[in-house]
Amino acid sequence: MSTVLVLNGPNLGRLGSREPDVYGSADLDQLRATLRQAAPEGMTVDVRQTDDEAELIHWLYEAVDERIPVILNPAAFTHYSYALRDAAALVTKAGITLVEVHLSNPHARETFRHTSVVSAVATGVIAGFGFDSYRLALDFIARSVPPTA
Repeated sequence: MSTVLVLNGPNLGRLGSREPDVYGSADLDQLRATLRQAAPEGMTVDVRQTDDEAELIHWLYEAVDERIPVILNPAAFTHYSYALRDAAALVTKAGITLVEVHLSNPHARETFRHTSVVSAVATGVIAGFGFDSYRLALDFIARSVPPTA
């Protein structure tokens, strides 16, 4: 059986109520259910959310130590957290897939959102498709990452 960590940064615990015109009306539990349903047989999807930068970094360390592919929505940390960027780099430098995702298209929003310090170290970036951004990332991982024992 293989596992994928789906890590979500600050304010994503407020999905469904925070700016539904930007992020949609579905909440984090609905994202969890959507991804578990979309996962191929034998794949476990572990969806987590934190507003704490240190906790998010430690989850990336866990991915390195346990060789688990990651779908990462860094949220606001996207634009300025070099500590998160460095932890994400540990994942990809270890040869582990890390897909950066965003519900909205950051490039169609405020100028400060146009820069991601994480993108340069991510395996790839998918943005602007709501929950489908996550599903596309999960599909990529399912097709390209060999299952773990």
